[in-house]
Amino acid sequence: MFTRCVRNILSRSAFTVTLKRHSWRRCSTSQTETVDQVTTLLQLCVDRFFVSPGHANVELFQRGLCCSYGPLGMELRRNLLDQWWHSVTRSGAQVFGINTLSSSSSSSSREAPTGGQGQLRIVECEQLKQRLGQKQLSKGRLAEEVHMLLQRSPSLRTNLLQGALEQFVPSLELVNRKLPFGLAETGLCFQPAEGSGCSAEVTQTSLVWFCSPRTSSQWLDHWTRQRLKWWRKFALSPSDFSSNEVQQEELEQAASRGVRIIYNFPWGQEVLETLWSRGDAELLHIHKGDRSKLQHQDGRRSIPHVVSVTANMDRGAMAFLSNSLQQLKREESKKKLHQRKVLKLHPVLVPIKVALNIGRGATVELRQICEGLLQEFLEAKISVWPGYLETLPTSMEQLNAKYDEMGVLFTIIIGENTLESGLLQVRSRDTTIKETMHISEIKNFLFRYISAADNI
Repeated sequence: MFTRCVRNILSRSAFTVTLKRHSWRRCSTSQTETVDQVTTLLQLCVDRFFVSPGHANVELFQRGLCCSYGPLGMELRRNLLDQWWHSVTRSGAQVFGINTLSSSSSSSSREAPTGGQGQLRIVECEQLKQRLGQKQLSKGRLAEEVHMLLQRSPSLRTNLLQGALEQFVPSLELVNRKLPFGLAETGLCFQPAEGSGCSAEVTQTSLVWFCSPRTSSQWLDHWTRQRLKWWRKFALSPSDFSSNEVQQEELEQAASRGVRIIYNFPWGQEVLETLWSRGDAELLHIHKGDRSKLQHQDGRRSIPHVVSVTANMDRGAMAFLSNSLQQLKREESKKKLHQRKVLKLHPVLVPIKVALNIGRGATVELRQICEGLLQEFLEAKISVWPGYLETLPTSMEQLNAKYDEMGVLFTIIIGENTLESGLLQVRSRDTTIKETMHISEIKNFLFRYISAADNI
């Protein structure tokens, strides 16, 4: 099987990764290349502070689960969530943001299963030990005690759908009982890890769209187009993102139709986002069948149908890192081939937009100019890497290689010319071209570049 082949290859590598099990693959040269790609990607994620080091942590990230992010990874995920939020709340459709608790008491209506997931509960270890330590109890009585403890313990959410369904009624009043409208939310959810029985955290986004029964299928198609367009907007290779209809036998219990948006990772396809046409059964269940408070103003006295759009943004971050990594070969003057790794993340997603470094000249004065530019960029909400503060001697070539792997859009060099004439040097990540620009123009140049990329 593919997994065994991968393990054999990786056992000879200093950096070991675990690939998922794909039984339809066979060992080949192309799979060796795939392992090399994955190893390079995951090693870069650790080396450039996207994820924290450690085999278990890196494996969580590769599997699309929440992990310990480094500073750049945290900023990438935040940028991704911000872009998702803007895309749904400013889409022209009527979408409102909500926030629900990640846990609820046993008396809550969340006991109704949604999304095909079982319940997870928070149990204090000491209370469980006390129950299990009662030797005088029979096995039957002990089982009852543990069951009662579990029933009284708070449950953790496995998806964001439940909270939106609970908030439907007050939201319906907000829109004067008129459809359609949606409720959007982002947050952590807890899901059983594959085969381990232990829960794992996932950063989810959720849009729950309420519409009339006769338009639910059209709205599912609409949101599928919008979501696929959104994923492809930020991609270096848009064709790696695609959608497919869920087969009838794979539909969730409440759903009549489903669509998956998938990404083609080096190790195989993974689901990024799932859209379901869910009907009205779950909404009726949550509100105990009270049809009168669920009806909307369309003259038909019908119950709204639900279209749910749920994405895994941890896996989304991994997809964009994989999609943006390029390994380019270049030939130096001595005719030696060198490989240049570049993380060509989209300008609005890249954690650091610009790096500030100093060249030759009076160090104190140059640092003062860098600090002034740093404040100017931060006020304009342009993220900056203060390279001028680094004390270790590093060549410009090494710095460029480091910044390319971090995905930094532009590197600015402040030197003697800046002190004399206000001119500085700007290097582009994507073209490697170095241009001369006046210091007074640089902020507007960066702002226009990022805004233009966002509006494409």
